[in-house]
Amino acid sequence: MKEIIRTLTEAYGPSGDEGQVRALIEEMVRGVVTEMRTDPLGNLIALKKGTGGGKRVMIAAHMDEIGLIVTHIDKKGFLRVGRVGGVFAPTLMGGRVRFANGTVGVIGSEKWLRSNDAPKWEEVFIDVGATSPDDAPVRVGDVACFSRPYEEMGDRLIAKAMDDRAGCAVLVQALRDLGESPHDVYAVFTTQEEVGTRGALVSAFGIEPEVALAIDVTDTGDVPEAPPMAVDLGAGPAVKVMDRGFLSHPGVKQWMIDGAERLGIPYQREVLQLGSTDARAIQMSRAGVPTGALSLPARYIHSPSEMVDLRDLQGASNLLVGLLKEPIAL
Repeated sequence: MKEIIRTLTEAYGPSGDEGQVRALIEEMVRGVVTEMRTDPLGNLIALKKGTGGGKRVMIAAHMDEIGLIVTHIDKKGFLRVGRVGGVFAPTLMGGRVRFANGTVGVIGSEKWLRSNDAPKWEEVFIDVGATSPDDAPVRVGDVACFSRPYEEMGDRLIAKAMDDRAGCAVLVQALRDLGESPHDVYAVFTTQEEVGTRGALVSAFGIEPEVALAIDVTDTGDVPEAPPMAVDLGAGPAVKVMDRGFLSHPGVKQWMIDGAERLGIPYQREVLQLGSTDARAIQMSRAGVPTGALSLPARYIHSPSEMVDLRDLQGASNLLVGLLKEPIAL
């Protein structure tokens, strides 16, 4: 799974431009699934047909990452930017970004080293080495993503875009390990989650799942002076109970908990006060879908150096396989 994670996290794929990530995943699951298609919003929908008698199950993990979009290029060639998704100013100064065409830039601020405060967005710029708009290698509307290499510290893995390429890796590994299942499993690698769970909304509408799960990262409460939260890195995947936009279906939640206990997989229960996931959109599709969320503990979410624990990801993948091999009764 480490190689899957490295490959996916180092790819470029902001919301609305997930093509590079989609192409990598297509190759990773080719020959494992029954059929694949890409819908009009760019979601990759990979179906693994069941042996019969099961349910239509949707498992979603989003491909997109946060980014910075060029809104203006000034007369000296500096790029003014806006946010694509939840980018936080304190994480930016001195960081590097990369555009789709390979252009690398450095993030700066008008008050660089003259203030201890986080910069205001109107003060942030990207320096791509240009001297005017004419020799700038990018244009207004181009999007940059953080540029950081994947690193390993034992079981702790660090990269940009673990949110949610780690979830994509878990889903890829589960498809590879699943073998036969009574269920028709729709593995959906969604687009535009970071800007409003848009890909999940349209893909769930088309699939009409009878049961659904979203796989995504969640925060932890185990760093110094963190807000109290009962999720620790390395203590197992988390079964989401609630977040700001979502309440888990009681039957789906219990299905995951019972499965983890039956399989002997360490797990945690998650209540997240901020944020939400694709589960929110799937749950409200059509006339409603029984939906849950399987969360991957992560530190420093929405920064250039998101950290996960390989054991949590392996546990999540093993839990998915175990759940999908058995009948589902909610």
